[in-house]
Amino acid sequence: MEYSISEKRKIFRNLHLTGCFVLPNPWDAGSAKILEQLGFKALATTSSGYAWSCGKPDGLSSRDEVLAHLRYMVQSTNLPINADFENGFSDTIDGVIENVRMAIETGVAGISIEDSTGNPEKPLRDMEDAVERIRAARIAINENGGDTFLIGRAENFFVGVHDLEDTIVRLKAYSEAGADCLYAPGLKTREQILAVVQAVAPKPVNVLMTSDSKLNHQELADLGVRRISVGGALARTAWDGFIKAATSIIEQGDFNCFSDVISGQELNEKFR
Repeated sequence: MEYSISEKRKIFRNLHLTGCFVLPNPWDAGSAKILEQLGFKALATTSSGYAWSCGKPDGLSSRDEVLAHLRYMVQSTNLPINADFENGFSDTIDGVIENVRMAIETGVAGISIEDSTGNPEKPLRDMEDAVERIRAARIAINENGGDTFLIGRAENFFVGVHDLEDTIVRLKAYSEAGADCLYAPGLKTREQILAVVQAVAPKPVNVLMTSDSKLNHQELADLGVRRISVGGALARTAWDGFIKAATSIIEQGDFNCFSDVISGQELNEKFR
């Protein structure tokens, strides 16, 4: 059954009401299709995974490139897509409203706006500016049907500002400004995660799991987390295998790296 955009958005919103679901991050049509086949209920784009597939570091994709990628990903799967829309791709509030409007038009079911600047000397936006940007995204969503899910991201821990109190203040402000879901990538401990969940309740919380994360799905669910994403970790896993295999070929001169990988026939069957 093929779902309409409005149906996907309803499905996505309902996933946040109870329980805890995993929201993996594909970077192209093939990875999205495999994740859909495996039974995941929704997917999220990854700015890093997409950038690496274009031969760029994370953070250097243009707005138009990301919009085209969002449209491509929405068309690649029957699952709802959450858009990693970075910081909104504009320094002005009017620009954020216009850019979010264009992102909504791609058919995404959710959109994340973060408060990072990309400037190592001042990695986070001032609170007032960050809140206004969430409010601007809310305006764009409300003016275009209101059914797209809005995620407010506090990037403190992700950019090296390990201040839980400020993270919580930001997330609560983003909630009040209209965010439907709150997200602070980089949280590691039970205490940090529980503090965030309790601070923004009853709004749902997204937690990022990476290689140094110690909690499993059930443990996060027990803490009250509603959704779990993995960012660029799946893309990194794929690149790791590719780089190790290619390095083995050029350094060892053999092709043993191909001995245990999935066959072309199996992949063809998965993509039929």
